[in-house]
Amino acid sequence: MTSILNNAGAISALRTLRTIGSDMMATQGQVSSGLRVATAGDNAAYWSISTTMRSDNRAISAVSDALGFAAAKADTAYAALDAVIDVLGEFKSRLVMAKDEAVDKGKIQKELEQFKQQVQNIAHSASFSGENWLNTDIANIYDFDLNKASSLAAFIRAGSGGAAVRAMDFHLSEVSLFNSTGGGLLETDMRDLKTLGGLRTLYADPYSGSDSTVYDGGLGSGWMYPNGAGGGAGSFFLNDFPVGSPLDFNVPGAQIQFTILLDKEASNPQNYTGAAGQIEELPGPYLAGHSKTITITKADLDAVNPGLGGIITTNTEFAAVLNSLLNAEGAYVSASYGQYVPYNSSNWVHDEKRMSISTQQKHPNGSYVEIAGLSSVGVGLGGLKEASDFGSRGSGMELQFEDFIVHEDGDNLDGVEISFGFSVNDAPATSHSFNRTYVNELFGKDSGKVETAEEMAILLHSLIDADWPDLIIEATPAGTVMIKSDPAVDRQWGSGTRIGFDTVRVNIEPVPKIDFLTIDIAANPDKVSAYIDYIDIVTERIIDGTATLGAFQKRIEMQSDFTGKLMSGLHKGIGRLVDADMNEASTRLKALQAQEQLGFQSLQIANSNPEAILSLFR
Repeated sequence: MTSILNNAGAISALRTLRTIGSDMMATQGQVSSGLRVATAGDNAAYWSISTTMRSDNRAISAVSDALGFAAAKADTAYAALDAVIDVLGEFKSRLVMAKDEAVDKGKIQKELEQFKQQVQNIAHSASFSGENWLNTDIANIYDFDLNKASSLAAFIRAGSGGAAVRAMDFHLSEVSLFNSTGGGLLETDMRDLKTLGGLRTLYADPYSGSDSTVYDGGLGSGWMYPNGAGGGAGSFFLNDFPVGSPLDFNVPGAQIQFTILLDKEASNPQNYTGAAGQIEELPGPYLAGHSKTITITKADLDAVNPGLGGIITTNTEFAAVLNSLLNAEGAYVSASYGQYVPYNSSNWVHDEKRMSISTQQKHPNGSYVEIAGLSSVGVGLGGLKEASDFGSRGSGMELQFEDFIVHEDGDNLDGVEISFGFSVNDAPATSHSFNRTYVNELFGKDSGKVETAEEMAILLHSLIDADWPDLIIEATPAGTVMIKSDPAVDRQWGSGTRIGFDTVRVNIEPVPKIDFLTIDIAANPDKVSAYIDYIDIVTERIIDGTATLGAFQKRIEMQSDFTGKLMSGLHKGIGRLVDADMNEASTRLKALQAQEQLGFQSLQIANSNPEAILSLFR
């Protein structure tokens, strides 16, 4: 049916043209932008994902730039450390040359000064964009949080939609040669625990003559001996042997007789005070000790040395005779009790004429010696006299406390670790250890510092009490720490007693105790060997730091490669979500253009029928 009011064919053709036009506009947009999803209206889910990932890709690109910056800093530091190792090799060769007595050490020192300047120049020049890893300004170089250099390593999109940035940390304590507050690889290590609050005693090296300001054989200033103390046996001096007054036992009936009493116990002997200086009461019962009457005759002399001919002329001869009779009873006579003074003194004393008698403590618990009922017939006494002496009762020692800090230790969050053995009266030693975390938790601190003798006593109690419940540990008014066995429990006396620390170990030792820049063989020619050992140790530390830096460089390289691949992968993934297929889009565009032409023709045909009807009215 044909109607002059409604042209159904034209309306249909026009509707088709509108649809084709809309499709052509979308397809043309894909062809011109290259995107299948260009706006949220195209596909809200894909558009949201792609927009987020494009933002993440830009963040990862920033990470890639940061990795390049970190690589540049690490490369600079590595090159400088490698150069320093070479200079230290030359430095060591000059020190070895200085071992030759014929070499002028003053001239070699001039070379060494130039090497020192070169090392400083290298360290100061190893800067990239104002950042220097070899010449640092760190308030506490041993602090794990303060000594790290960080570089962006990754940008992470969490599954819940949150984002996070990850960093790579490198601890500058590994490579810093000079630090403004000390602690660089070529400076004194400030973590030196010294006497550890008195647990060990500092002695100068008696062989090299090192003192507390120089490096001793690469192990520190002086020797650190574990601290320990034993009781003293009962012992007293005899009179000097009378010069020119031999003891002639050839006289008929000649003899010397006395009673010896060994190892008895008594409550509060008059000449005994406790380990802390106070008079102490020993609870009973008390041992009576061992008593024996000794008679010396010519037969006894002949049994010891027939060559004496029955005549004693020196204290050495007399001591030999006395020992032949007293050793079996538990006493010992010394013919030359000496007095000794420290090394390097010109007053070394060894008195050959001084005799003494001591208990060997062959009898339980006691430490006492006494000569009584002394008499002689036909001869003199040769220096013997009636006397007695108690030794020390119980085990005890006094620590000369000085404050110390248990420092941080790089990646070890618990800090420096100290271990030691402890024993009383030669019982099997027990092992104990503590670290910075232990000290801080014990005292509620964050400094790792043991500041007073009272705190040292608390620390030792916390470590030792479980194995040695009868031990008395207390601070003294003089600021020392007294450690002793309980006299109500420990009845041991004399040299049979011992209390002390052994196998004291600190996990960071040895540590350098001098600065590289203070080495002076002209002023200290006797310390060349110590300096050589020092250079060996610091060179090894720098080599270790260089190796760690090399590993960090490799990690940066690997992370950079991964970041590049990650960016490429993300770009490809975004494309799969929103990129248009250009072959398909262009083909579809051509098809739509053809459809559009056909639509125009259909519209023309549809409009031609009403024109024919209108012609009837003309």
